[in-house]
Amino acid sequence: MIDRAHDLPITKQVQALNISRGSVYYRPRPVPQTDLAIMHRLDRLHLEFPFAGSRMLRGLLAAEGCKIGRRHVKTLMRRMGIEALYRRPRTTKPEPGHKVYPYLLRGMAIERPNQVWAMDITYIPMARGFIYLAVVLDWFSRRVLAWRLSITMEAAFCVGTLEDAIARHGKPDVFNTDQGSQFTGAAFTGTLAGNGIAISMDGKGAWRDNVFVERLWRSVKYEEVYLRAYDSVSDARSSLGRYFDFYNARRPHSSLDGMTPDQAYFPPLPLRSAA
Repeated sequence: MIDRAHDLPITKQVQALNISRGSVYYRPRPVPQTDLAIMHRLDRLHLEFPFAGSRMLRGLLAAEGCKIGRRHVKTLMRRMGIEALYRRPRTTKPEPGHKVYPYLLRGMAIERPNQVWAMDITYIPMARGFIYLAVVLDWFSRRVLAWRLSITMEAAFCVGTLEDAIARHGKPDVFNTDQGSQFTGAAFTGTLAGNGIAISMDGKGAWRDNVFVERLWRSVKYEEVYLRAYDSVSDARSSLGRYFDFYNARRPHSSLDGMTPDQAYFPPLPLRSAA
């Protein structure tokens, strides 16, 4: 929108567009290599000890010889989009103007594909930097229905992944997420409501409410991400694409009596839907 070669000064252009002048002049700084190394380690520690907050993670890093302050750990956790996962009283307010929906899955029997879908975002380390991965998962079959990569955690990234899943597989009865601002915003909840899908959200910090996605992250990271050093986003997209093909079509799951997600997802569906 801003034309730096235009005769109209940039200050006048930003006034006409009603945007901050600082946002035009700001140039994002790359994350220092030392911070990237710490973030990669924090990612592994968070998978191993999901209940650990910034104080405990700082202690775990210190035991490994990494000297870092607690505030620095909190900053990196916020950048990665992770927090200690445990049930606690709701002492924080949701994003202003965003409605938080109740958790609908407690006591529900999940008996068929497309009954319940879930979605989450996770941090993906690369050789030089990091990206975010969003996935839509079918609870009954554990099948990955849609996924996308992004360099930011903006709502449009999540809405696009949701729309991909609906376009390919129809729609579920219930859709479950956490209370992240990407999922409580009007763009995301409006897409669900517009398709007649019941909206369910985890209790604050209650990782067990979305346990199947948490298990997926462990599989993706230990079986794929930690074995690679992606050089670029396109490299990550290609490699993760091969992994999800393997995960859906060839990887047996003990919770599915040795079946693959594809085997659990497609046979119960009508032939037209499976095709």
